[in-house]
Amino acid sequence: MTPADLSRTVLHAVRRAVDEDALHAPVPARVRVERTRPGGSGDYACAVALQLAGPAALPALEVARILRERVAAEPGVGRVEITGPGFLSFTLDAPAESDRAVLAAVREQGLAYGHGDALRNEIHQFHHAREVRAAVTAQAVFRLLVAQGARVRTTCAEPPDPDWARLGVTVDAHGTPPVPLTEIRPVPAGATAGELLERLGPDTARWGLLRAAGHDRAALGPELLVQGEANPLFRVRYAHARARALTRGAAALGFTAEAAPYGESPAPYDAAARPLLDLIADHPGVLLAGARHRAPDRVARQLEAVAHAFFDFHDSCPPLPAGDEKPSAAHRTRLAIAEAAGTVLAGGLSLLGIRAPEHL
Repeated sequence: MTPADLSRTVLHAVRRAVDEDALHAPVPARVRVERTRPGGSGDYACAVALQLAGPAALPALEVARILRERVAAEPGVGRVEITGPGFLSFTLDAPAESDRAVLAAVREQGLAYGHGDALRNEIHQFHHAREVRAAVTAQAVFRLLVAQGARVRTTCAEPPDPDWARLGVTVDAHGTPPVPLTEIRPVPAGATAGELLERLGPDTARWGLLRAAGHDRAALGPELLVQGEANPLFRVRYAHARARALTRGAAALGFTAEAAPYGESPAPYDAAARPLLDLIADHPGVLLAGARHRAPDRVARQLEAVAHAFFDFHDSCPPLPAGDEKPSAAHRTRLAIAEAAGTVLAGGLSLLGIRAPEHL
């Protein structure tokens, strides 16, 4: 992890603390980290807690504690200490170790990578209008919250549209709730479920309804059906399909991800893999933020970023050997990264209720 990487990690922790209402302060444009001075603790130090203490109306030591618990769990950070009046001091892991830990977690957890129990003790009840975008949004929020351990119930103001079932929507009850419930209120889609299904199909309709933030109008035009890189949904699904094709291609060549022969050390990670590895590591935090803020659009944008980084990585660091080239440790390492990206894409699409085809 470079100083720039660490700066972004700390800034991300500040943003998460603000998003989760643990910290009430403006998010700075950047966070400065410096090499620890002689006699100091750790590899790097940062004074962001002192900077935010005034705006947050909290002691600097309390701000540091809030940020410490969010930074300490990040890949690449071995230890975080609070020193002096509120400085954060960081001791870093070896980059390869933290990256391999992330890839191992994706491999072990599969489509459930990023799921957790952060909201285990929370109970949510949502109420929405008899309108397709509200219904699909409520269902996506339901999935995100359940994936973080929450218990969720949804109700609709009127009997649900029969076509909603084809969009994966279920409603626990309908009618006026006995007590006021949190309302799901995105901007109406302006079309019925039946019209969207006929024109776009279930997966594309769900993406169009969920991709825009709740306060923005959903884009539901024919551009969603274009089979090209200008269409974000196509790009996300194609990146997943390409990742799966790489696994099949590697199997045909007789090798698998990071299964190095005895005596061969794993290859170091290519510099071009850094943006993709960072996005994969960031995925659990995005899912939690999407659940907390009832914002499935955050997940959709994360998937777009992963797909973009995947193709940049794929094009500059081919995971499969070409011509007479034999599979090497580098190919196995690259394949592990590509497979992890495919898993993240499939898992994120699943939470949005969208299929991730193996072939496209």
